[in-house]
Amino acid sequence: MTIQPENLKYCESHEWAYAPADAGGVATIGISAFAVAELNDLVFMALPAVGQKVEAGAEFGEVESVKAVSPMYSPVSGEIVDVNSGLVDRLDQLNADPYDQGWIMKVKMSDPSELDRLLDFAAYQKLLSQHG
Repeated sequence: MTIQPENLKYCESHEWAYAPADAGGVATIGISAFAVAELNDLVFMALPAVGQKVEAGAEFGEVESVKAVSPMYSPVSGEIVDVNSGLVDRLDQLNADPYDQGWIMKVKMSDPSELDRLLDFAAYQKLLSQHG
């Protein structure tokens, strides 16, 4: 499976969710290429634990670069069923491929309709264009 940016739903805080119909209510979560580029030289990432509950809009971890520490916010509510734990030691994967190899966690959604509140690709591109 290759995750394409055009198929994702986005938060204004630059996290994305991928939840195809055949995923059984599980959303793959990550941060956008824009967010990775803005952070630049990544040095640390704090990930949540499998089994942890997350709420849409609530912080689930953080990513740190040489210039800033940025919280990451969950686009959806539910239970974390998988975490890309290898990413912590290979942050270069996040730089190289934030949408496929750089996914962060998978969440069994408690309310899939929360996806409808997120931005589609066109709306996210419009948001980015307003950043200058």
